Amino acid sequence: MKKEYRVKKNTDFQAAFKKGKSFANRQFVVYSLKKPEQKHFRIGLSVSKKLGNAVMRNQIKRYIRQAFLEMENEIQNEYDYIIIARKPVTEMGLQEIKKSLTHVLKLSKVLKA
Repeated sequence: MKKEYRVKKNTDFQAAFKKGKSFANRQFVVYSLKKPEQKHFRIGLSVSKKLGNAVMRNQIKRYIRQAFLEMENEIQNEYDYIIIARKPVTEMGLQEIKKSLTHVLKLSKVLKA
């Protein structure tokens, strides 16, 4: 995933937490903040140390990024997304993660029809 598609700054994370809308299922919490001036969506990932060692956390992040890349055409572009992974994600594969993310994004009504 390209650098310009990632949320990196703490101020951007805090803005999404304070002003954005949050939606959740058992595996993920997603904060979405609308930014009309933005041409492409950006994602920020948060995977706690409670979920496993560095190898496990990085694998989870890779799976989430890959799921977003595969759903790129279905996701609205003018948003910043902050994804927080929860404990059940550690036992999931790429397809299950993609299905769960699709579910929570449908709840947040940011997927294109």
